[in-house]
Amino acid sequence: MFLAKNIIGGIINIVSNIDPSQFTPSDPPPPRRPLNFSQAHESDEEKQFQRIFQQLAGDDMEVSPKELMDILNKVISKHRNLKTDGFSIESCRSMVAVMDCDSTGKLGFDEFKYLWNNIKRWQGIYLSHDRDRSGVIRSHELPHAFKDAGFPLNEELYKLIIRRYSDEHGDMDFDNFIGCLVRLDSMCRAFKTLDKDNDGTIELDVKEWLQLTMYS
Repeated sequence: MFLAKNIIGGIINIVSNIDPSQFTPSDPPPPRRPLNFSQAHESDEEKQFQRIFQQLAGDDMEVSPKELMDILNKVISKHRNLKTDGFSIESCRSMVAVMDCDSTGKLGFDEFKYLWNNIKRWQGIYLSHDRDRSGVIRSHELPHAFKDAGFPLNEELYKLIIRRYSDEHGDMDFDNFIGCLVRLDSMCRAFKTLDKDNDGTIELDVKEWLQLTMYS
């Protein structure tokens, strides 16, 4: 118990001096639409994305963690300028969990599109900060990369992220960069949703805390 209190206390001290208003998480995905939903005013790009999603998702029109892993690894295998060990099933379970607004365990069309657009945007940031074209973001490049993604990190949180997501040199490859940003984005979005009076603090009981942290 003493060790647990020390660990939790240390994490709280690290994030206690962060101003949530400086973080700019993405807007939440829209509510899930019916499977037969169609709108006349949808753009050609939207309709094309729907067709692609239908091919990827299969008959149930939802993307499971395994399907997400296969999709992402197939896509990044074509990008030689991205160094990665590939997206693992565990990282894809985590991504599905934090994007799964209705707790089905899978991603519907809007949830998948939201994640896909974020990954595309963060891929551009990743490449722009890979100055030496090594395929990874060096440790000294990471703070600027996260800032451009909307998450300025203080020194303590930066060190915490480095320990969790970077290699022994402090460098971060693509799948870890995306996995970290998906979690950071979703947790900040959840915090802002719960911060009803926008004062930078929230109150949770143990049930709410466990629901927030365990399915992520």
